[in-house]
Amino acid sequence: MAAEQGGGMGRRSHPYIEREGSLKRVQEEFRPVVDALHARVAEVFGPDRLHSAYLYGSVPRGTARPGRSDLDVLLVLHAQPTEADRADAERVGAELDAGFGQIDGVGTLLFSETVLMSELERYDLGWFVACLCTPLIGPDLAQRLPRYRPTSLLARETNGDLADVLPRWRELVGRAATDTERRRLARIFARRLVRTGLTLVMPRAGLFTSDLTESAEVFARYYPARGDEMRKAAQAAGNPTADPSVLLSYTEDLGPWLASEYIAVHGRKTPRPY
Repeated sequence: MAAEQGGGMGRRSHPYIEREGSLKRVQEEFRPVVDALHARVAEVFGPDRLHSAYLYGSVPRGTARPGRSDLDVLLVLHAQPTEADRADAERVGAELDAGFGQIDGVGTLLFSETVLMSELERYDLGWFVACLCTPLIGPDLAQRLPRYRPTSLLARETNGDLADVLPRWRELVGRAATDTERRRLARIFARRLVRTGLTLVMPRAGLFTSDLTESAEVFARYYPARGDEMRKAAQAAGNPTADPSVLLSYTEDLGPWLASEYIAVHGRKTPRPY
């Protein structure tokens, strides 16, 4: 661990992590998409199934790129999501993706209110809702959650499972048969690696950011020997390549090193029963 660490920024008090998005930040060209999402989710799920709905990602941050950014959605249900719930969510997402050229796909997460409010998820999904999600429909669960600081506990519970994810990544790479599939995986892997790199150093830096370029630079202050790799991963997250050697570097080099370092610094994420 010490061999690859660089100089720190010095001790500093950890500020609270503020919620990063807002409906006011949604760019004009994406407002019709958000309006349509609001209407369709409310219509399809209704108050009997839906507790609340949220946006996350580049659209509520106001950094989305027309025709290239996806629309990220969290649906919170009163009960555990069923296959019918997931099918309805996929249908709504497909309708929006087909109807609006501004977005490149819709990604929807479904969780029950009980899971999101559980003590087990307090420093993972709870933090995600409170800090990374923007309320769209229904009561805001963030009102029932604490304020969060960039601590080692938060680091462990958000990204301390990279070692468990890597075997699945290798399977996906082995099954990828087209450049389109390989580019999609490169984007997913690069995003995860950069975000994990940022949370690895987050307690020392005393900050959190969702900006991948900034994340790579913060990481590089503490691990300069791996800095260029992380910068390239941040670039690949926005402009992914189909080069198999890049995927191999993620699954066999940067990924395993980062997973090992993460466990050494913060420990493993608490296992989930689901």
